[in-house]
Amino acid sequence: MKEILENFYGLLKEKHINSFLVTYKPNVLYLSKFKSSNAYVLCLEGEFFFFTDSRYIQGAKEKIKHMEVINIEGNFLEFISKFLKTKNIDSIHIDKTVSYSFYEELSKYINLSFEKDPTFFLRKVKSKEEINIMKEGVAKSDAVYKRLLDFVKPGMSEKDVKDFVVCEFLKEKAQKESFDTIVATGKNSAVPHHETSFDVIEKDKPLLVDMGLMWGHYATDFTRTFHVGKPSDEFLKVYNIVKDAHLFAIEKAKSGNILKDVDLAARDYIASKGYGDYFTHSTGHGVGLEIHEEPRVYKTSEDIIEDGYVFTIEPGIYLPNHFGVRLENIVYIEAGYPKVMSSISLDLVVL
Repeated sequence: MKEILENFYGLLKEKHINSFLVTYKPNVLYLSKFKSSNAYVLCLEGEFFFFTDSRYIQGAKEKIKHMEVINIEGNFLEFISKFLKTKNIDSIHIDKTVSYSFYEELSKYINLSFEKDPTFFLRKVKSKEEINIMKEGVAKSDAVYKRLLDFVKPGMSEKDVKDFVVCEFLKEKAQKESFDTIVATGKNSAVPHHETSFDVIEKDKPLLVDMGLMWGHYATDFTRTFHVGKPSDEFLKVYNIVKDAHLFAIEKAKSGNILKDVDLAARDYIASKGYGDYFTHSTGHGVGLEIHEEPRVYKTSEDIIEDGYVFTIEPGIYLPNHFGVRLENIVYIEAGYPKVMSSISLDLVVL
């Protein structure tokens, strides 16, 4: 933790900033390693303070040893302004993620300036500890998916399948879903973020399942499209194109390469097969404390890939009112090369 805080303050010093109030909850969690619905981290010239209320103060004082823990008394905005005055501070920097009402109220007490929270930059590169936590979460998700394949039968509803996934996550001691599980049968699979419904799973139709859990406060994200009954020739063709696009994208996910090249490897291949208009989203996104975070894996992304980057690769083809195919894995970069967290094959499963 000491290194993280030193890096945080180092980024501030590069911009000649001495004071910063971290308000974005995932960033507060990252810096403090403590979960609270009402908490803030303040950096003053390299000294760090963690603020939370009486509901959390005892646990915070027991767990947080790398910064001073302070109990919020009354309204936080008034409390922090009084605290800053005791430190002879009359201005601080905050991130634009704050609400307008927060900014408007706090600005009554102290001068405010906007600057991007350095924590966003720090979170882009995951430590070995973070990656290991995520790998543990993915192993649990994989186990649930394997059980799911034994569970799914024609005649069930999408909601039945979703409920099974959520219950199995909890059996694996997950904290919760990392997002609402997507279960999409038949033509519903052509909607990238279909809302799981009571539609019945039919024989000889595809089933797309996009699922993730929270483990140790870190998210997992995983998608497979499989087939219930005999697949059509067109489905097999599209499935194999998406599978190959996924593999081409992984090949580009190496340290020193530009993230847009990962996206374009999948996108250009799908376009070369005549389906470019039906790949309608980015190839991937960062994942960690949040299900969607930096870096973004898109055709305009100029980020240079580094060891410690963790992101999804999830190309898809969606044929409206017909079917869709998406295949998603989380990859992490280690010693210059991509490693896939999931052990689940990309090969088509036919039930």
